[in-house]
Amino acid sequence: MIYDVIIIGGGVIGCCIARTLSKYDLKICLLEKEAELASGTTKGNSGVVHAGYAAPREYIKRNLCIRGNKLYTQAAEELNFPFQRIGSFVVALEDSQIKVLEEQRRQGIQDGIPGLEVILDKEKIKYMEPNINDEVVGVLHAPTAGIVSPYEMTFALADNAATNGVKFLLNQKVRRIKHQDYTFTIKTKTQEFKSRNVINAAGLYAARISKLVGLDYFEIMPRRGEYILFDRNALHLNKILFPTPTKVSKGILVCPTLHENTFVGPNAQNITDKKDISTTEAGLKEILEAGRKLVPNLPVRSSIRNFAGLRAVPDTYDFIIDNTDIYGFINIAGILSPGLTSCFAIAEKVVEFLELLGVELKIKEDYNPRRLKPERFKDFSKEELDQKIKEDPSWGRIICRCETIPEKEIINAIHAPVGATTVDGIKFRCRPGMGRCQGGFCRPRVIEILSRELNIPYEEVTKRGEDTNFLIAKTKDLTLKEIEGGTE
Repeated sequence: MIYDVIIIGGGVIGCCIARTLSKYDLKICLLEKEAELASGTTKGNSGVVHAGYAAPREYIKRNLCIRGNKLYTQAAEELNFPFQRIGSFVVALEDSQIKVLEEQRRQGIQDGIPGLEVILDKEKIKYMEPNINDEVVGVLHAPTAGIVSPYEMTFALADNAATNGVKFLLNQKVRRIKHQDYTFTIKTKTQEFKSRNVINAAGLYAARISKLVGLDYFEIMPRRGEYILFDRNALHLNKILFPTPTKVSKGILVCPTLHENTFVGPNAQNITDKKDISTTEAGLKEILEAGRKLVPNLPVRSSIRNFAGLRAVPDTYDFIIDNTDIYGFINIAGILSPGLTSCFAIAEKVVEFLELLGVELKIKEDYNPRRLKPERFKDFSKEELDQKIKEDPSWGRIICRCETIPEKEIINAIHAPVGATTVDGIKFRCRPGMGRCQGGFCRPRVIEILSRELNIPYEEVTKRGEDTNFLIAKTKDLTLKEIEGGTE
């Protein structure tokens, strides 16, 4: 079988492209090297939908961010992923910083960003965000900024794309690509695929994929960003809070999440190891000190998790979106911030590129842009929940006490169109393990459910894929083997 399009990379960009192309009568496949989608940059994303004023005007990512922000309203309505336009503040703590805010506002208004205003009335600012530093002298308010769960959104995109015919193949690390007679042959560890067009959305590994077809014109540098996540309801923020930016960074922010947590971060550390998502004492101290300049009463004692994500920084510092010299090979690389905001606009560019390549883009008669909202325990009234439990008792078996997640939600996540196969896959789809105890209570139960639903032994259940198994054998069996082997 020869596909019309193969997408390499199952983060938010690859899945957004897959969902956008799924409306056309094309044979499409997405290859992801990890056991789950959204396992790279997407998983460690801040989840901020930017208004679009921050990037330099000469960068392509500025226009794509502004366009992408506008597309979120329709996408969230069609795909039923959680999204809220809560607005953002860029915070000035010195009078000299007001000029920066005024300039960002002026340019943003010129570029079509609605609602931007510089607020200098401290009483109004404190009313809009009571937790902000008392030393604030002004803010740039962007009401179109919002928050989203990047991985929940990615799963929504993938499920809708799969429903519309896109094939998703996981654990498929691309090793070789051959281009001959207008056909690409892609080899992974276990399979071989053919396609007339290839879209490289491989994130941190996009430069490597590009080099496999002989295109060596950019490099990707991993930039680590560390975060501290606070317990639900420990601090309630109304707005996303940014410091006044410098020439090199938007700075460390303090931000609420859709699930009533708050986080501070990220910092920016250029590293070489594309797998290093460790946190450091110095880095965590750095983000706490920066966060306290915006919100002095950060609830440090309510911290429940430290983590880090990696951003794919190109040597151009701008998005690389190219219909390349290799006919049919499209590079979508270096998608750092504001990539999450820009994803729907990036997908539109891919459609334009395919049209230029002469690909026939005929909309399917049975295309369905909508995804039903996943059923959640917390969304039901008492009467509705009583009825659900009568119909299926698994709705009443609570697996994660911190987040109140019943067994039925976990089962549904496993059997979704692109379902979870690992403990992390369950965690990021429906949140068991994301609460205060960080999986201390629910993880054994999640392992048990995965084993049962996937019909695999406990020993084959993994955290996030290959070589991350939790269990190796039953304790009693292992002890007997040691005794028989003379190692007592």
